[in-house]
Amino acid sequence: MDAYGDEDSVELKKLLIEVEDDPDNFEAWEKLVRCAEGIEGGINRNSSSQAITSVRSVYDRFLAKFPLFFGYWKKYADLEFSIAGTEAAELVYERGVSSITNSVDLWTNYCSFKTETSHDPEVIRDLFERGATCVGLDFLAHPFWDKYIEFEERMGQHDRIFAILNRVILIPMHQYARYFEKYRTMAQTRPLTAVVPTGVLTKLQMELEQEGAGYKAGRSQMEFERDLRSRIDNYHLQTFHQTQAETTKRWQYESEIKRPYFHVTDLDDGQVVNWRKYLDYEEGEGDFARIQFLYERCLVTCAQHDEFWMRYARWMSAQPNKQEEVRNIYQRASDIFVPIAVPAVRLQYAYFEEMQGRISVAKDIHEAILLQLPSHIETIISWANTCRRHDGLDAAIAVYKARLDSPHCDSSAKAAAVAEWARLVYRTKGSADEARQIYKKSQQYYSDSPIFWTSYLRFEIGQSATPDTEKSHHDTIKKVVDDVLHRTKLSAGVVQELVTTYMSYLLERGTKEAAKEYVELDREINGPASVQKVLKGRSSELQSTGKAIGLVNGRGR
Repeated sequence: MDAYGDEDSVELKKLLIEVEDDPDNFEAWEKLVRCAEGIEGGINRNSSSQAITSVRSVYDRFLAKFPLFFGYWKKYADLEFSIAGTEAAELVYERGVSSITNSVDLWTNYCSFKTETSHDPEVIRDLFERGATCVGLDFLAHPFWDKYIEFEERMGQHDRIFAILNRVILIPMHQYARYFEKYRTMAQTRPLTAVVPTGVLTKLQMELEQEGAGYKAGRSQMEFERDLRSRIDNYHLQTFHQTQAETTKRWQYESEIKRPYFHVTDLDDGQVVNWRKYLDYEEGEGDFARIQFLYERCLVTCAQHDEFWMRYARWMSAQPNKQEEVRNIYQRASDIFVPIAVPAVRLQYAYFEEMQGRISVAKDIHEAILLQLPSHIETIISWANTCRRHDGLDAAIAVYKARLDSPHCDSSAKAAAVAEWARLVYRTKGSADEARQIYKKSQQYYSDSPIFWTSYLRFEIGQSATPDTEKSHHDTIKKVVDDVLHRTKLSAGVVQELVTTYMSYLLERGTKEAAKEYVELDREINGPASVQKVLKGRSSELQSTGKAIGLVNGRGR
């Protein structure tokens, strides 16, 4: 690096460190790209090999991180063209259209580049056809179709232009009307067999004959063809009106799309709702190609929203024989687009692979999440349950024990793991005593854990009791509540919530003395500060227990 100057080298190294420390900082990446482009006064074919290598490395890293920024693929291709020529630029374009297959702008730029640098019309035409497959259905695809038609006009290929227009007039898009007018004009001078399908042409000819307007009526061929073309024009107008109607239906959604491209900033709620409604509409229409294309468009704009990736995978999985397509959706979401901090889509991916019989892959996905998020309790629970389903109870318990022994797992996650371990033992083996021992042995380590104590209390309350065991059952629960009140470091808010749960138990299932105990506890936790004793000195700040307690509640009692 030092070959291109100390100042450039220092700045580049500084920015490289910044993006390594904070890889999601888009502004730092932008500065890095600008810095690399500006080495030695601006990269060109005369720049040093070190400078060229550096700028390529920066672009490669940037676009691996943000592959949906089509404009940077174009800039990279232009840079390579200036440095190394046509083939190098084409390689970048190919990488670009593989990374963002449905970018109208990138495909248009690529095809335009090809028309200027290639002398083989068939090679150029093949590229346009690839682009048409990828972006031809886009509501804003007119720049691409314009470029394709312009190319064929330069080649003087009027038959091909008419064939392109014959495809385009069927597509609901923003500028559908002008394509139809061009098509309609060209149709007037095209052979009759070229402007409508053979079956339609025969039908229209027969109608004219039956109405007495054919040759049998003594009319000239010119008059007959004039009337026939008029009817063909009406036939085309029906196509136009159908396309117009389909365009109008979609316009209500298209007009609400304010950001049709990818960006790292959050999409506002209104845009998210609009995409949901648009997908609902297109799915209701039932055209597989259009639905899939709309999902792909949506997942450029909403690439970081896991809900759309999961929706796409669920929709695709409902189609016959689409397992590989579903796998591809999950892999793209997990490997590139959805931040690891939002692992729900990865867990869905694991369940999909498990369903396909790839158990080791499902386990690897769980392990990969926990390498980055070692304390993510939903993943820990999911991994344990995966092991239980395929390897038995001991394998599931081993997962929980491994988390408890891990120095990277925080105390909150460990507390939840203990609670889940006890719950699993009870639910699987039916042994309340064994589960109870797990709670008792662990309570000294989690005196400040809302998750642990919520689970423990609900476990004991959830035990059944007969008239003969009613008192001992109550005593067991009361012991847990006493520990909550006198031996924990829980906040006042958490204690109040737990004791309130116990008070409900007293009213619903308590003994004859329940009312007395209820009133005393009510005074302690709901009375004025002057009559509270146990809660004095505890933090009054309500801890963030909603999710944790909800997790326990959701797992049953």
